[in-house]
Amino acid sequence: MICREPMQKLNLKHAPAANRLASAAWVGAVLVPVLLAIWLTLAPWSSVSAAANAAPRQESVPGILQASDRQRQVARMTTKFVERFHYARQPIDDRLSEQVLKNYIEALDGNRQYFLEPDIVYFSRYRHELDDVLQTGDVEPIFDIFRLYRLRAQQHLDFALSQLDHEPDLTIDESFEFDRTKAPWIATPQSMQDNWRKRVKNDALGLILAEKTWPEAEKVLRKRYERVLSRINTLDSDEVFETFMNAFARTLDPHSSYLSPRQSEEYRIQMSLSYQGIGASLQLEDDIVKVLNVIPGGPAAIDGRLKANDRIVGVSQGATGEFVDVVGWELDDVVQLIRGPQGSVVRLQVVPADAPPGAPDQVLNLTRDKIKLEEQAARSEVREVQRNGRSVKIGVITVPSFYQDFDARSRGEDDYVSTTRDVQRLIVDLEKAGVEGLVMDLRGNGGGHLSEATALTGLFIDSGPIVQLRDTNGRVEVLPDPVPATVYGGPLVVLVDRFSASASEIFTAAIQDYRRGIVIGQQTFGKGTVQNLYPLDQYARRAVEPGLGQLTLTIGKYYRITGGSTQNKGVLPDIALPSRVDPDEIGENSREGALPWDQIDATRFRASSPLDSAIAYLTQHEVERMQGDPDMHYLLSDIQATAERRTQTSISLNMKARLVEREKLQQDQLKRENARRSALHLPTVAALENIKVEDVPDVLLKQASQVLADYVAMGDPDKALARNVNDP
Repeated sequence: MICREPMQKLNLKHAPAANRLASAAWVGAVLVPVLLAIWLTLAPWSSVSAAANAAPRQESVPGILQASDRQRQVARMTTKFVERFHYARQPIDDRLSEQVLKNYIEALDGNRQYFLEPDIVYFSRYRHELDDVLQTGDVEPIFDIFRLYRLRAQQHLDFALSQLDHEPDLTIDESFEFDRTKAPWIATPQSMQDNWRKRVKNDALGLILAEKTWPEAEKVLRKRYERVLSRINTLDSDEVFETFMNAFARTLDPHSSYLSPRQSEEYRIQMSLSYQGIGASLQLEDDIVKVLNVIPGGPAAIDGRLKANDRIVGVSQGATGEFVDVVGWELDDVVQLIRGPQGSVVRLQVVPADAPPGAPDQVLNLTRDKIKLEEQAARSEVREVQRNGRSVKIGVITVPSFYQDFDARSRGEDDYVSTTRDVQRLIVDLEKAGVEGLVMDLRGNGGGHLSEATALTGLFIDSGPIVQLRDTNGRVEVLPDPVPATVYGGPLVVLVDRFSASASEIFTAAIQDYRRGIVIGQQTFGKGTVQNLYPLDQYARRAVEPGLGQLTLTIGKYYRITGGSTQNKGVLPDIALPSRVDPDEIGENSREGALPWDQIDATRFRASSPLDSAIAYLTQHEVERMQGDPDMHYLLSDIQATAERRTQTSISLNMKARLVEREKLQQDQLKRENARRSALHLPTVAALENIKVEDVPDVLLKQASQVLADYVAMGDPDKALARNVNDP
């Protein structure tokens, strides 16, 4: 069983499947992609197939949309599977139909830049018909909606191309609303044209600020808009149908999905191949490739600069190659540019996630390589913290994922690789080194094998249940500790963040419920559901070419031994630390359609003594320490600056104003950085580009180590932390 965010596995699993976007628009930030080989993953709502070459398609003649018997069969089968197996048992009725319509429109036009308000009114005729579409298989209404979307795209992009016939005036004081996801639908064609006029002007200004001339910018934008239009026009009936089916799946929960036969086959092939790349999960969002997450052990993770939610706008081959603008490209084609021979260099032109609109791009030089398994493995280090006139040795074990060599284990090999085995070995080594406490660092750990989550927990408790699983029929299974005895009984801190998900949450919740350690950091992701994959061909009465595809449905939930679910809420830390990650943008509770938190009966277990007094004491000391820590001051001021920028939905189209704003933002950041350096008696820097990755401190790990050192110094923490759960 898999309990992981970034991968899909057959059979019962705890991996979110994904919705697929087959157009230029946005369906929402779904955290989990389909894996492309072992290093580069694609969001399955964008095409998973690899193009024959890197050049994007340029066809612009709209394809004919025609319903097929296969599509009708898939719609009917999917409806029956949902009614029978989905955990929520949601009825396929008019109420659901309204939500499906909303999701489908958003899948096509999430930023509200194609459809007009009268179009939305026209679509209301279907608000109570899409449940009938699913039950009967008559999919013509979804093609009717898409045809109008395609017509609007042709009209607006033709207008955008016409705006490139003359150089825009960048001295006028006006602004462009770049984020329209929550704005009203534009009412008139004239207002829509004005919106597109400003979009073209904004795109041109961005390129000119990147030191392109107007003729160069005009050439880039003309190709860009033609690519977007070509992509929309070349979507075929199956791709449109798949987009609609995933709009339906999104009404159930964020992790249910449908993959067409072509996507299913591409997924199967790519899971068996080996490619070289950068090690990142990507999705297509509103014409731009966005980083979902960075895979541990890959070149991007080792480099350390590429982050989740960063946007890739250009790709260059080699250290000096010319950048290719990839805005508006098919995701497959961008992947082809990024992929290449092992050892070769690819450069990425990146807009950082926390960069304000109009900020300069960042250029990353990455050497293509396969995932380095040793980089994925758990690793340890020893830190020394001064307390009461002596040095306290703190052990840190970083666990990037819950991994296991399942094939080796199936063959009966005794020395198969696993997270639990590696951590057990590291604990022995750290105890030999004389550590007095242990930090388990699970930040960014999206999960993995469920068996590893339960076994790893078993290293820190004597015996007892670890997690509960309830299925669609209400049956509850309790998964016990598979490790016969406690391996480590000393002071323990678990460090988590918003990207700690699935198996990480099972481990963290169990440690917290047994009062075995103290959880520090940020509220975790909140992914507490189980999915199962159904190859529809196996359930069909007769074979259909080219097949029916596959359906992934949420069929269960995980619950803590106390009875509360990790779904939606995640695990709340005992001691909270600040984070740059916005919980309103990242996390299960930020995703529309997420199943709610609920509770079942607790199972019997014996916890250690309460830690409330210790947590209160440590929290007080941590608050006082943060007030005098220059690194923490910098982090907090950076978080505040980022939060202020997140509220911005429009940007000036005046070049001088943009330059002034950009300079101010850079100077503010430089000022914050140099204030930190001065407080730490470090040399200041003249420019942001002079800051090296290795110079950026790990503030949260530093604080976790300090908290643990406080705990060790409290007197006799072993009585509070290391007592076996079966002791009287």
